[in-house]
Amino acid sequence: MSRFARFLSFLASLSLATTLWGAASAQAAPAHPGPAVPVCPGPVAQGYARCHSRVFPQASSSPTGLSPATIKSVYSFPTSQTAGAGKTIAIVDAYNDPNIESDLAVFSSQYGLPACTTANGCFKKVNQKGGTSYPRNNSGWALEISLDVEWAHAIAPGASILLVEASSNSFANLLAAEDYARAHAQYVSNSWGGSEFSGETAYDSHFSQNGVSFFVSSGDAGAPAEYPSASPNVISVGGTTLNFNGGSFSSETGWSGSGGGCSAYENATSAQVSFSQFGQVGCGVSRGTPDVSLDADPNSGVSVYDSVRYQGQKGWFTVGGTSASAPVWAARSAVAGALVDASYVYGNSITYRDITSGNNGFACLVGYDLVTGRGSWTGTTP
Repeated sequence: MSRFARFLSFLASLSLATTLWGAASAQAAPAHPGPAVPVCPGPVAQGYARCHSRVFPQASSSPTGLSPATIKSVYSFPTSQTAGAGKTIAIVDAYNDPNIESDLAVFSSQYGLPACTTANGCFKKVNQKGGTSYPRNNSGWALEISLDVEWAHAIAPGASILLVEASSNSFANLLAAEDYARAHAQYVSNSWGGSEFSGETAYDSHFSQNGVSFFVSSGDAGAPAEYPSASPNVISVGGTTLNFNGGSFSSETGWSGSGGGCSAYENATSAQVSFSQFGQVGCGVSRGTPDVSLDADPNSGVSVYDSVRYQGQKGWFTVGGTSASAPVWAARSAVAGALVDASYVYGNSITYRDITSGNNGFACLVGYDLVTGRGSWTGTTP
């Protein structure tokens, strides 16, 4: 081979390597200037909740976080465009996102997902009473709504999405929205919470309905446990960090912000107490949170499109927090088509990736811990 031919061959291989590196590196969230910030800053007064998302507030004209294809690859989730068909996922959030349907359309188009619209019956938005007189707009909660709706659709593109908007972030209004959601969906996702309080057990009945699975984000500020994540009637969803090496997924560790701990007021379910490795965390018969986990660290955050200006920015954001892991768990459950309750989670129906490295004030352990619960759902079955 001549020197010139060798040079052309080198250029071709360099171009190919660059292309492959670019494709692989797109799987990992890029570096962002400054830290991620809470979308709904706290603390909040007792009786009120904040959303559990964190964002790098610099928006972009193109996606900057992880894509649905990457998340599905990392967890070996089903990739069918009809996954979740016949099921309804309800999203309960506070305030109004006036652009959610059009933003979902942009997200779906970007990632080759089927359209999910009011016209085709896939999407529906209501207020906490089921009507169409929506609450006032709120830019922070609009970003939260975009995250929840877009990623529920990403993981279960065949499922219907019901967005129920509470009049405010008070527990009274959010629980009224919960009541509507549980009567009209098989899976209900809640990406909000607040500090535990005496008397919280009186609210647990709002998270109970025959045939309905409830999911609640565990928080994004580490220990202690929060409510309604601590309710024994819900699946509390914690957070992990996805680690990449050279653009390829390498490992999953516990996220330092994952909410978790032993409840101060709630008792554990019999399924949790009897799980062989629950006793090692020292909760006794008290409720331990979280039950399970998935990616939530904003440094391995997901892509979200939001055209409601947040801190003056609109477009594509990289978002994390257990607000991301909760709707993904709800959607994955819809794909499975199962009633996902404590017995299901602590049984043998789910294949878990046990997360044994990382801490949120508590350490990740083998089997069960107060950072990631049993771990992350992996696999295409059930």
